[in-house]
Amino acid sequence: MKLAIQENLAPGKTLIEKLAKIEAYGFDGLEVWGSDLPQRFKEIKDALNTSKVKISTVCAGYGGDLLGADRKTREIAIEGLKERLKLCAELGGVGVITVPTFDGPKIPDLYPWYPNVRDVERQILIEECKILGDYAEEVGSYVLLEPLNRYETHFINRLQQAVEVCEASGKEYIKIMADLFHMSIEEADIAKSIEDAAGYIFHVHLADSNRLLPGYGHTDFKSSFVALKKIGYKNFMALECGIPGDPEKELPKCVKYLKSLI
Repeated sequence: MKLAIQENLAPGKTLIEKLAKIEAYGFDGLEVWGSDLPQRFKEIKDALNTSKVKISTVCAGYGGDLLGADRKTREIAIEGLKERLKLCAELGGVGVITVPTFDGPKIPDLYPWYPNVRDVERQILIEECKILGDYAEEVGSYVLLEPLNRYETHFINRLQQAVEVCEASGKEYIKIMADLFHMSIEEADIAKSIEDAAGYIFHVHLADSNRLLPGYGHTDFKSSFVALKKIGYKNFMALECGIPGDPEKELPKCVKYLKSLI
């Protein structure tokens, strides 16, 4: 397992400075934002060539909404994801993280044809994953479905729900991301949920129960790491959290803490 960090958490005025610092702290990877990835592609590629740090993943930022109320909004999301999947592959990343939708349902309730709008959303997402899965396999980077807690989305809150979408799509390049902060809210047993999702977890986000750096809350990271080892997980685990204090001091301390558990 390799440690990564989101680019906004790394100190430094330029990406080259950020990479130099996080390499010195002991990180192996950098997670970049997808919102302006097309515009920054050359800058990111050139900066990565100056460092041993590799790109881990691209985090969202593709526009639209996979479960938006209208066709155009969903098409924008699909095309935006495709563009970032291609760029991620060219940079050598694992894949692109996507949250199917935030907040509540946008698609109109079609009762009595479908009494539950979530059934409609699920089927739409499965069909979208079939399209995206073929393209992801073609370019060589994965679509990573991210479950969020119930306060941020009504749809896909637990790992098993995301796994079911992957299975229904039938596409090898549709996988999931496990975020330990969201799991601390939604999963009854984090370690068991990880084991049950074996073969589907291709990326991990690290944040404690209070969404601060690991070690500042009550999440049991040790048992989670044991479960990840048990399922043969070898990809990146990226920090996505607040830093309570000076990053120059807190980040090296966090790396030391996490490596002691790994």
